[in-house]
Amino acid sequence: MNYFKVILKFVIPYKYHSKVKYSFFRLRSLLYIGTKVTCPCCSSHFRKFLSYRRSRLNAICPRCGAAERQRLLWLYLKNKTNIFNNNLKVLHFAPEYNLQKNFRSMENLDYTSADLYSSVSMVKMDITNILYKENSFDVILVSHVLEHVIDDRKAMRELFRVLKPGGWAIIQSPIDLKRDQTYEDYTVTLPEDRERVFGNPGHVRIYGRDYKNRLEEAGFNVKLDPYVKEFSDDEVIKYGLDKSEDIYFCIKQETNYV
Repeated sequence: MNYFKVILKFVIPYKYHSKVKYSFFRLRSLLYIGTKVTCPCCSSHFRKFLSYRRSRLNAICPRCGAAERQRLLWLYLKNKTNIFNNNLKVLHFAPEYNLQKNFRSMENLDYTSADLYSSVSMVKMDITNILYKENSFDVILVSHVLEHVIDDRKAMRELFRVLKPGGWAIIQSPIDLKRDQTYEDYTVTLPEDRERVFGNPGHVRIYGRDYKNRLEEAGFNVKLDPYVKEFSDDEVIKYGLDKSEDIYFCIKQETNYV
C-alpha cells in the first residue's frame, strides 16, 4: 500500500475520500501529458494510460480515473443516445465520481445518483429496494454493480419498475464469455474465498452469456451492442478501450403499458 492510500484510509474522513483522491489525480496527470492517448470523459491527452493491478495495461486515466468501461460508456452515450440533447430524468447507481461530475453539469438532465455505500452518491439507496415510484426515470445507468448484489434478479426488476415506458437503461456487468451459464455459490461468503472463486472479494457470482436472458426476464427488451467493434484498432488504443466489452442497452417497451 503506497503512502497516499495510507493517508487516505487512516487520516482523511471517508466522506472526503473521493474529492481528495481526484485532486491528487489532477496533480498526477501532469506527469503523463502527451498526445498518444485521449480520455473522452475529461477530454485530456496523455502519453499513456495507467495500468491496473498489473493485469490491465492502458487502463486508468491519470486525470479523472476513468477505466476502460467508463470511457466506452461515455463514447456510447455521446454518439448513440439522446442524453446530451434531450431533457431527461436520470438515475445513476454507484456513480463514478468523474461521470457524476459531468452529468451534474448538464443543464438538460434532472440527475440523481444513488448507492448504499458510496461517499459521493446523492441518495443512499439499496438497488433491490429503490425508493421511487414506478415509471419515474427516462434513463438509468448501472455499471458493474449487479455482480455485488445477492438478489440481482430483484434488483433488475426494481430497475425495470422505476424506468418509464419508452425509457432506456444501460446495465453493465463483467461477463465471462466462456460460460454459457452464470456461476453462483451462496455458501462462499468470506472475502478471501470470493476472491478465489469469483475473482473479486466483493463479487457474489460470475455472469455468463445468459446475463442478457436475466435482464429480459425482468421485463427489458435488451439490445446487445458490440459498439467497440465500430472503432478502428488505432482508436481502440487511443481511447484505451476493452475489445471484449459489449453494451447492454435495455428498453422498457411502451406497448406493454398502453
